Amino acid sequence: MIPNVSPERSAISITERSHREVKGLTLAANAADMPSAAVPAANERSFATAAMAKKPKTPIKPETRLVTAGRDTEGQHGFVNPAVYHASTVLYPTAEDQVAHRSRYQYGRRGTPTSEALEGALAELEGDKCAGVALMPSGLSAISTALLSVAGNGDHILVTDSVYRPTRVFCDGIFKRLGVTTTYYDPLIGKDIAKLFQPNTKAVFVEAPGSQSFEMQDIPAIAEVAHSKGACVLMDNTWGTPLYFRAFDKGVDLSIQAGTKYIGGHSDVMIGSVAANASRFSQLKATLNGLGLCVGPDDMYLALRGLRTLGVRLARHNESGLRVARWFEQRPEVLRVLHPGLQSDPGHAIWKRDFTGACGLFSIVLKPVSEKAVYAFMNALTLFGMGFSWGGFESLVITFDCREYRTATQWAPGGPTLRFHIGLEDVGDLIADLERGFAAMKAAS
Repeated sequence: MIPNVSPERSAISITERSHREVKGLTLAANAADMPSAAVPAANERSFATAAMAKKPKTPIKPETRLVTAGRDTEGQHGFVNPAVYHASTVLYPTAEDQVAHRSRYQYGRRGTPTSEALEGALAELEGDKCAGVALMPSGLSAISTALLSVAGNGDHILVTDSVYRPTRVFCDGIFKRLGVTTTYYDPLIGKDIAKLFQPNTKAVFVEAPGSQSFEMQDIPAIAEVAHSKGACVLMDNTWGTPLYFRAFDKGVDLSIQAGTKYIGGHSDVMIGSVAANASRFSQLKATLNGLGLCVGPDDMYLALRGLRTLGVRLARHNESGLRVARWFEQRPEVLRVLHPGLQSDPGHAIWKRDFTGACGLFSIVLKPVSEKAVYAFMNALTLFGMGFSWGGFESLVITFDCREYRTATQWAPGGPTLRFHIGLEDVGDLIADLERGFAAMKAAS
């Protein structure tokens, strides 16, 4: 039987067109006119919600922050995870509210509870010097948006020669058409980068370790010089993540991540993020909104879910990656291993000083061997997929050659080069697979 429904509208009905409270949209303009039952007491909440909302009384470790950051159990009606808001239009209760934009949320592209949860979690992970985080639909869009926020027509930037290649493509293409000039520098330059500054140099882009070639940059030294010249520092921190490299503590102004990699962690999401300090966040956010960029709600949720397990996953990638890298060091077929976590690596001292861990990505240089033999090695592998990107649960391998695009340094490794991502599989199984690969290489030589 259907109960009788009063023709009177609820005090929180959006169709009332009043200044009264509209749940989730505006604060009550005249709460005194509302029935007392419709105005929740300031401290009224369930015991369970209150218990979940308690904050630790002592400082917590980053691994704990991964679990707790960005969570608003009270606002989520007691649920552990936030709702996934598929949203575009946000309705205002009155014309006055609409004209004045009086609402916590104004449009789906400009923020939802889902995006706030992820942004808040990432900001907390970045540390106290982070003023805010902007989310992007990919790692490359995060890089390009960050660069667009700091330089324009007539400006000059400095970019490491070991940068992720699509960053170079953006600088040599779109940025050049916009009137921004780029000088590439030796990643090992350190404080001598001062010699490359021009009167119109606005920014320095760093990446450590270098993409594919894994050179370690002295980021604190570079940042000190850049700031003394009035320039800002942008960093692609995808390899270390804020868990293993505290970018803002080392002098970085904008910390960029391809969340597609370790934040998502499952090879099923495309997302990027830029964290900025107080001096850069406003312009970053303005650039993001001006470009109309946003991330789909399901991608944001997958990234937030992946973030919760980043600590345990990255620890496994770190351990397994170093074990396999050390095994490669002992192989007669390998000329050298490019992994800053190894004591034999030229950049190990800087890595040990600035980083607290490594991920599962590194490269090796093979002793001279034919292309046919390299392909035989790769084709014999059964646990290593051949594909771009990395940071998922699976192991990967690709060939690469930096010679065709390096401009400030010469790439002469001494043999064919392979980049590996060590996933979450059993290390013994991976090594057995690599041994089969080397057997195939020998047979094809």
